[in-house]
Amino acid sequence: MKYTTEIEIEKPIDKVIKLFDNADNLKKWMEGLQSYEHISGTAGEPGSKSRLYFKMGKREVEMIETITVRNLPDEFSGTYKAKGVFNIVKNKFEKLSDTKTKYITENEFQFSGFMKIIAFLMPGAFKKQSFKYLELFKEFAESQD
Repeated sequence: MKYTTEIEIEKPIDKVIKLFDNADNLKKWMEGLQSYEHISGTAGEPGSKSRLYFKMGKREVEMIETITVRNLPDEFSGTYKAKGVFNIVKNKFEKLSDTKTKYITENEFQFSGFMKIIAFLMPGAFKKQSFKYLELFKEFAESQD
């Protein structure tokens, strides 16, 4: 499953990138994130790995993030592996004006086991969740000075 989501943020691109590129900010906008732990490589650089723990309703999800590309604002990409799900995410930022930035994510999901059934029955849930994270990041970014 592949799809793209995007949102416009009322902040200059340099400020948006600074907020996005700070792992300490993740819990401030990434709903359900309980912890983010760097486990190998140089943090935030290609090849680095981190462990993320999410609580989504009654489910707890552990995910391993591997950074694959770091070329902000043009691209910040990574893979996210959890039980039954492998997700490739490409984040891009475009300057729309001196005060407005477009945040675009390209997502590709690959499923195995039980998650294939979930993805088949509820394909819109993944896109909805991805867009929700964009909305939460926009809200967070626009609330910062």
